[in-house]
Amino acid sequence: MSAPDDAPPARPRSLGELYLTFTLLALQGFGGVLAVAHRTLCERKRWLTRQEFVELLSVSQLLPGANIVNMALMIGDRAFGWRGAVTALAGMLSMPLVVVLGLVAVYNEFSALPAVAGALRGMGAVAAGLTIGMGLKLAAALRGNPMGWLPCATIGAATFVLVAVLRAPLLWVVPGLGLTGWCYARWCIARAERRP
Repeated sequence: MSAPDDAPPARPRSLGELYLTFTLLALQGFGGVLAVAHRTLCERKRWLTRQEFVELLSVSQLLPGANIVNMALMIGDRAFGWRGAVTALAGMLSMPLVVVLGLVAVYNEFSALPAVAGALRGMGAVAAGLTIGMGLKLAAALRGNPMGWLPCATIGAATFVLVAVLRAPLLWVVPGLGLTGWCYARWCIARAERRP
C-alpha cells in the first residue's frame, strides 16, 4: 500500500542504502530510468512525494547532464549533504560503467547480427512505453499547476509533434517551448496573485 501524496517523505537510513538504491535504479535504466525512479523513490522508498518528484525533475532538466543523475545528486545532498551527493552519484555511475564497458566489447563482436539490432529496437520501444506511463502517472500533479492542465497538455503535445513527427532539433524545441511555458506560467501566477 502506497503512502498518500501529502505524507511526509521518509529519508535514506544510511549512505549504503542510498548507494544501493541508486545502483539498482541505474541498472534498471535501459533507455530511460525516470519511470523506474518514480516508482522506487515515491512509491516504494517514499523518499519523495509526487509533487517533490515533479519539482526535482523540473530542476534536473534545467541543469546540464542526465536528469536522473542530477536528481540523484539533489536527493543525496538533501539526505546527507555532500557525502550523500557523492554516494548517490557513485551509485548512479559505478555499476552502469562496468556494464556499458562490457556491452561495448560484446557489441563490437556481434553488432552485425540482425537479432542484436532487433533487441536494441525492442529496448527502445520499452523505454518509450515506460516514459509515457510515468508521464500519465505524473499528470495528477498538474492539478496544482497555475497554468491548468490544458495548456500543459498543449505544450506536451506540441513538444511531441515537433520532436517525434517533424524531427525538429531539441536545441530549438526545448528553449522555444520552455520559454513559452515559463512566460505563460509567470503570467498565470501574476494573475492569481492579483485576485483578492
